[in-house]
Amino acid sequence: MATGVLHRVSGGLGRAKSRAQSAGHLVLWSRGFATSSSNNRQDSWFKSLFVRKVDPRKDAHSTLLTKNEESNLYKIQFHNVKPECLDAYNKLNEDLLPSIHADKYYPCELVGTWNTWYGEQDQAVHLWRYRGGYPALTEVMNKLKQNQDFTAYRKERSKMLMSRRNQLLLEFSFWNEPVPREGPNIYELRSYQLRPGTMIEWGNYWARAIGYRQHNREAVGGFFSQIGNLYMVHHLWAYKDLQSREDTRNGAWQQEGWDEVVYYTVPLIQHMDSRIMIPTKASPLQ
Repeated sequence: MATGVLHRVSGGLGRAKSRAQSAGHLVLWSRGFATSSSNNRQDSWFKSLFVRKVDPRKDAHSTLLTKNEESNLYKIQFHNVKPECLDAYNKLNEDLLPSIHADKYYPCELVGTWNTWYGEQDQAVHLWRYRGGYPALTEVMNKLKQNQDFTAYRKERSKMLMSRRNQLLLEFSFWNEPVPREGPNIYELRSYQLRPGTMIEWGNYWARAIGYRQHNREAVGGFFSQIGNLYMVHHLWAYKDLQSREDTRNGAWQQEGWDEVVYYTVPLIQHMDSRIMIPTKASPLQ
C-alpha cells in the first residue's frame, strides 16, 4: 500500500509540475507580444498562480483549534542531562515531582515523564497540565517559589543538566485528553515544525485523520505551541513495543483515506522529529 501511495504522490507531483511548466510557457509566449507598459500586469498575473489567497479571519488559530483556551494549558520540558548523572536525575525527580502532582494546593498535574530511548540521547521529557490556563500556571510558579523543597531540588538539578528548554502548548479539540494508563508501554513523541500560516489546514486534515489512529488506543494526546518554537505540533502515541508500533503504523495505510491525509499534510511540514521514550517510575503514563 505504501508503494502505491508513493506512485500516486509521484503522479500528482508530476501533473502539478506539468501544469506549472505549461503556465510558464504561456507566460513566456504572452510576454513576447506584450508592450513594456503591461509587464507589471503580466507579473502580477503570473505571481497569482502561486500565491494562495487566504480569507481574513477574526479569530486566532488557538481559538479555532482548541477545546477551550482557558481550560487546559500544557508545558513540555526537554532536559539534556549529563550522561553520568541520568540515574541520579531520575531519582531526584521521583522524590519530588509526584508530591507536587498529588498536592491539590498546586493546580497542576504531571501528565508524564520519560527518558528518551531513541532520538536525542540522555534527555528527559516532562509534560505538565495546568487546569485553568495561564492563571493556573502563574499561581503554580508563585507558590513553588515559596517551596523550600522545590528550591533545593532546582539547585541540585542544575548540577546535572547541560541544557533545558520548554514550550507552552494547547491541546487540539479532536484529540483525546491524556489520562493515566497502565504499562508497560513505550511512547513516541512526533514533533512537526509547520510552515507559518498552515496550522488551520493541519488541524482540518488531522480532525479526520485521528479516526484512523484510534483502533489500538495508540493516540495519547495532540498539542500545538503557543510560546516557544511557534507553529510546532506534538503528537504523543503509546505502543506495547517497537514491533507493535510498526504493525499499527502499517495498518493505517490499509484504511481508505489515510494516504490522502499524508499526501496533503506533508507539504505543510518544514521539519519533523521522532523520539521513542520510556516512562520513568514517577510517570502517570506507564
